[in-house]
Amino acid sequence: MIKKFLAVLVGFLVLAPGMAAATAAPGDGVYGCGPEKFSLATGSPGELGLVQALAAGFDQAMAGKITLTWIKAGSGESLKLLKDKKVDLIMVHAPAAEKQAVQEGWATNRTLIGSNEFFLVGPASDPAKIAAAESGLDAYRRIAHAHAKFFSRGDNSGSHKKELQIWQEAGIKPAGDWYIVTKDFMIATLKRANQEQGYFMVDSSTWVAEKKVASNLKLLYQGDKMLVNTYHALCQPAGATPGAALAARFIAFVASPPGQQIIKDYGRDRYAEGIYNDAAYARQYEK
Repeated sequence: MIKKFLAVLVGFLVLAPGMAAATAAPGDGVYGCGPEKFSLATGSPGELGLVQALAAGFDQAMAGKITLTWIKAGSGESLKLLKDKKVDLIMVHAPAAEKQAVQEGWATNRTLIGSNEFFLVGPASDPAKIAAAESGLDAYRRIAHAHAKFFSRGDNSGSHKKELQIWQEAGIKPAGDWYIVTKDFMIATLKRANQEQGYFMVDSSTWVAEKKVASNLKLLYQGDKMLVNTYHALCQPAGATPGAALAARFIAFVASPPGQQIIKDYGRDRYAEGIYNDAAYARQYEK
């Protein structure tokens, strides 16, 4: 009985700081332990810990009264979850689909919250010579013309949508043994590209935070404005779900100076640089 009590006490002390994560399902997290609950779907910002940091700041502002459940989903799946009323809030980077959701009335409060950009990484030997590319389109054309191994998430995520947009603008329909579709998330696909020595379009935040898992790859192309990646938050219309009102308050917090400071500073303590840009910076690339 004493051992059981001590085990429970240790568990309580570990979780007591308020914002420690408890695994709800593979890849998901629960942050906070307050009575006011809401849910959020997103991909990389959750994987990299930004959602947890924002939840901690919001929980503090709400005097410890919130519980946020994060569901790991790319932008396409996140939008579907919002449409089906399975989450209260999403953080996504799929501008055209976001605008359509607002127009159709099942999403509201679309708010610019920050940005990062996409990098093209690949083997140091750079068989397609993309390091010499004059633009993002040129880099993609070089990969296709060389039939160099390229990894695509193929999962209808915001990253996948951006990749398809670039292929289309480059006038290329990628197909063949060189074009490998993983149907997986960003970090998992980065790991596979590393293992099989292929090119991959990774977001800058993931690259800075996780490049240790891709020692066989090198950053080969960056800097085209078309590769900038803006993030927006959207939530349920008022009253559509029990957590809709709280989700709207969370978006307001994320867009406020304290929330924007969390985004701007996130990662600086570990990587000597912030891994996301705030909305003020992102606004110049707003779509």
